[in-house]
Amino acid sequence: KKGIAMASAPVQTVSRVTGKAIPVHGNDIDTDRVIPARYLRSITFEGLGDHVFEDDRKTTSHPFDEERFSGASVLLTNANFGCGSSREHAPQALARWGIQAIVGESFAEIFAGNCTAMGIPCLTASHAELERLMKAVEDDASAEITVDIKDKTVTCGDETIAAALPNGVRIQLLEGAWDATGMLLEGAGAVAKTARRLPYVNRFQNHGGNA
Repeated sequence: KKGIAMASAPVQTVSRVTGKAIPVHGNDIDTDRVIPARYLRSITFEGLGDHVFEDDRKTTSHPFDEERFSGASVLLTNANFGCGSSREHAPQALARWGIQAIVGESFAEIFAGNCTAMGIPCLTASHAELERLMKAVEDDASAEITVDIKDKTVTCGDETIAAALPNGVRIQLLEGAWDATGMLLEGAGAVAKTARRLPYVNRFQNHGGNA
């Protein structure tokens, strides 16, 4: 009699992101600017990181083209970031470029939800605080920034600012509840045990998977 085999994997928690930052000034930066619509035809998300802000980068100088910001893991931006289409390709493209956390004045709700589902925290701070952070990074691109999800703070050098994050999202990130696949795999033993008690699962297995 065959059993249900499931690989186990630890749930991925997100409590802190530390690294270089990249500033992108501007309000109402929509998802079509983050990743143009023509890339939605791709079957997988692989390679999307190469095309982040592609159209903007063709028409003007852009931080994502500056060598000094390469390898950044924290994106700094302004108000209503991620508005427009709800495409999940936008956070997927940013993540594949290397972004692990975003700090902005505000975010479009669906974009922020898509980020949370990928384990990318989106914290908010005031306009004045964001401008100070952006200037600090522009003055010294090697400056290290720490985004602390537990304490809801952002630290750059000697300055630490308070940031906002919905408490439900914060708990999801800290406990790993954002990672639905990881939670399923971590509970593989319990899932298999329950499945063995279900007669319709047993019948399916005994008949070699034929209905």
